[in-house]
Amino acid sequence: MLFMVEMDVNIPLDFDEQEAAKIKAAEKAYFQQLQKAGTWRHIWRKIGLYSNVSIFDVESNAALHDTLMALPLYPFMTMKITALCRHPSSIHDDDR
Repeated sequence: MLFMVEMDVNIPLDFDEQEAAKIKAAEKAYFQQLQKAGTWRHIWRKIGLYSNVSIFDVESNAALHDTLMALPLYPFMTMKITALCRHPSSIHDDDR
């Protein structure tokens, strides 16, 4: 199942910088693990914002929920999730 997830990150300005750096490093490692597994298929930045638009490929709604809840930056995120399906005019075989 494909999902578009828009993630907006808002770390409080008074949050400890060293702790924030640790969380961001853990986020990057987890993201790269999910990318290699094919779960986090695409990511794009929103220009000028601490925000992204990502495409996830998961087995179920519950799998997406668990994946997102495990993000180290999750406590600082607001998300908008949209389920996707293949467009009949797509020429890409991997759009399932």
